[in-house]
Amino acid sequence: MLLSLPYWLYQIFRHGKYRDGFVERMGRIPARLMSAGAGSRAGRIIWVHAVSVGEVLAVSGLVEEMRRSFPQHRVLVSTTTDTGQELARKRFGDDNVFYFPMDFAFAIRPYLRVLRPELMVLVETEFWPNFLRLAHLGGARVAVVNARLSDRSWPRYRRFRWALRKMLMNVDLFLAQTQEDGARLQSIGAEAGRVQVTGNLKFDVSLPSPPPIVERLRRALAAEGAGPVLVCGSTVEGEEPPLLKAFENLRVGHARAVMILAPRHPQRFDEVAILLGQLGIPSFRRSRWRGESLAGGVLLVDTIGELAALYALADVAFVGGSLVPRGGHNIIEPAQYGVAIVTGNYTENFRDIVALFRSRDAVRIVGLSELPLTLMQLLADDAERRALGRRALETMRSQMGATSRSMEALRSLVAANRDCAVVSAPAADIDH
Repeated sequence: MLLSLPYWLYQIFRHGKYRDGFVERMGRIPARLMSAGAGSRAGRIIWVHAVSVGEVLAVSGLVEEMRRSFPQHRVLVSTTTDTGQELARKRFGDDNVFYFPMDFAFAIRPYLRVLRPELMVLVETEFWPNFLRLAHLGGARVAVVNARLSDRSWPRYRRFRWALRKMLMNVDLFLAQTQEDGARLQSIGAEAGRVQVTGNLKFDVSLPSPPPIVERLRRALAAEGAGPVLVCGSTVEGEEPPLLKAFENLRVGHARAVMILAPRHPQRFDEVAILLGQLGIPSFRRSRWRGESLAGGVLLVDTIGELAALYALADVAFVGGSLVPRGGHNIIEPAQYGVAIVTGNYTENFRDIVALFRSRDAVRIVGLSELPLTLMQLLADDAERRALGRRALETMRSQMGATSRSMEALRSLVAANRDCAVVSAPAADIDH
């Protein structure tokens, strides 16, 4: 962490990343946690850490289930990214959400002293050595839910398994997405007896309450006869130019077509707006749209937390981070609405989900050259497009249940903790 400090400082001052909540990341406990009585409930805290938006969405159902199953506990949620923080506060309330501390002992210890969590729940692959060690010393049981090791990260982890083995001893329970993820966890040092396969929480993500913009857009599109609608979500650098070129081709046969374009990272909103201007494509920013006609144009989504609901408007959804080597993004969100899904070739971050959908003919995988033709074919064939969307919805529903399986495993862990009379250590112990 010390060696990489210049990188973090560059990200803070050049791009504004990690600037928000900086004092929280450095160990200062926010007053909103204390005002709600966090420190007065020693041993009755469950701390859930979800890095960003995807993890917050995935764990939302589990958090609600924990609140019902453990009414004597307070469930707190930390995030790393600003977008994750914003969404978590909307879902769980400001008083229950804070920024995850940096992996320095001086930043971690204040939280463990005051919160004294009985259970730590980490989402996916958050292996921070100092944090895991100090949480274990403090008496907390530690579980990793929705655990996974991507094709890209697994070889790197294996190279350091001699160091990881000791660190992973601080984790009491790994709840893996798939059998393959479970085997990979064991290959880097997780004890077989601590690994269970419970499925992917992202299949259990419930449909969000639609923000007002969804109904406003639905009415506006219907009133002017605009469509078909192409929603391009979570796009990254290098993807907007070919997508917009494909959209220009679509407009030849569908003059009133609409693209809803949602870049993945907020710092790129201005960059994409400039690109739209350079290409001469009529466009409006979501934050400034006041009902103007969108027929033949693009709505640039420059807000956070609305994309999942906007997929409901799509005739076809493209899920980004996949035309270029970024590993892809979650295709489950459009599947919830029975929308025909198109994604690129680079989907290793969601390999199992994409493979499942592909095996059931529930997604179209394209390269840059196939993208325009695939979109035109789907929009020209109503029956095939609807069938593709229907198969996506059926595939998603067939995989649900990870939340209940994960919850049962966590109940057992908490019960074992209570039976063994394992309580949070005094603050002095955490300092060792």
